[in-house]
Amino acid sequence: MNNAIKGLVPVIIILVLALVLLGGMTVVVEAGHVGIVKSLGAVQPKALQEGFHFKKPFVDEVELMDIRLMASHAKATAASRDLQTVSTEVTTQYSINGELAPVTFQRIGNTSKLSSALVEPAIQECVKSVTARFTAEELVTKRELVKQQIQDALSAFLNRTLSEKQLEGALTIANLAITDFNFSDDFNRAIESKVKAEQEALQARNEKIRRTTQAEAAAAERKLAAEAEAFSTEIQSKARADAIRREAEALKESPELIQLRAVEKWDGALPKMTTPGALPFINLGGEPVQTKPAPATPVR
Repeated sequence: MNNAIKGLVPVIIILVLALVLLGGMTVVVEAGHVGIVKSLGAVQPKALQEGFHFKKPFVDEVELMDIRLMASHAKATAASRDLQTVSTEVTTQYSINGELAPVTFQRIGNTSKLSSALVEPAIQECVKSVTARFTAEELVTKRELVKQQIQDALSAFLNRTLSEKQLEGALTIANLAITDFNFSDDFNRAIESKVKAEQEALQARNEKIRRTTQAEAAAAERKLAAEAEAFSTEIQSKARADAIRREAEALKESPELIQLRAVEKWDGALPKMTTPGALPFINLGGEPVQTKPAPATPVR
């Protein structure tokens, strides 16, 4: 039994050495990465693509480099055109060209080195230069224009730097986002005061418009009422004039109608009068009765 175990020990040792040797001869490149091969420290010009690969044991060393979309965050404090202190936070999305990954790694470094040594300083420089072109208020009201100018300046800055390293096209800027603008407390208070004043002015204008509209409506209503009353008076006057005209024509054509109108207006009372002669009695059924005249009463 002991002899059998002693005989297996060399076999186990050989298997372990074989596995170690086999592990040193292979490498797996994960998805979204390329493999940078360093042979005794020298970077090879061709990158390993995703999947399983063989390498020279104890000679080749493979370092993985991420070529997926990455984000770099940077914060820059600068003065605006009206000398307001503005702190701007910017996030830049970019990716590395896999074909140029070996030479990029050789001349700049891995992804973390690329972000800290190239992308973040470029963002800070471009944010400061663009911020100085706008007032603090314009940075807020023209945010999209500010963003576009920062992105254009960043692309030009990176292209110029990469060109000096003979790495044209090694990086691709996908997008840039301004995540935050921070102003001084004094400026924030000034903005609040300005907004409040504008709101009060707008409220005053709306109140003036409301009162003017009400006054105009009341005036229009009075005008319509006056026009309606004048029209009614005119119609009534015309109606009365027309009635008078027709009645005059009727009286002219029928004199008996005058007597009828007089009778219609008589209240049934005889006129009271003092006369020196006798007042005759009207006998509705027979001959008139003659009376002697009363002596005249002298007037003193």
